[in-house]
Amino acid sequence: MVAGVLSLTRNGLRDWILQRISAVVLAVYAIYLIGFLLMHPYLHYLQWLALFHHTWFRIFSLLTLVSIVMHAWIGIWTVFTDYVHPYWLRGILQTLLVLSLLALLFWGIEILWGIY
Repeated sequence: MVAGVLSLTRNGLRDWILQRISAVVLAVYAIYLIGFLLMHPYLHYLQWLALFHHTWFRIFSLLTLVSIVMHAWIGIWTVFTDYVHPYWLRGILQTLLVLSLLALLFWGIEILWGIY
């Protein structure tokens, strides 16, 4: 059995459930955006901006952003654990992944809440 030192919840079942929940959040967000784009075939910048001015949509987008990061971490952690056997290389790759995901999360939050 692989030790779950760097897994998200330190429990494989909980990680699996979190990944499935995050997948549902991502699917609902994608379906909503596709529906919005289909209902506005000639979308202008002001309509797109108006969509992101709603607090509920910003919160939904933030939840989706967190879900993307969580989903990616669990998935790639699993791949690294299964296929990268030298501990030092896995540690370096996981550190780079965590730093990248955190940078993307903070950048996404800045973009999302910086819309005026």
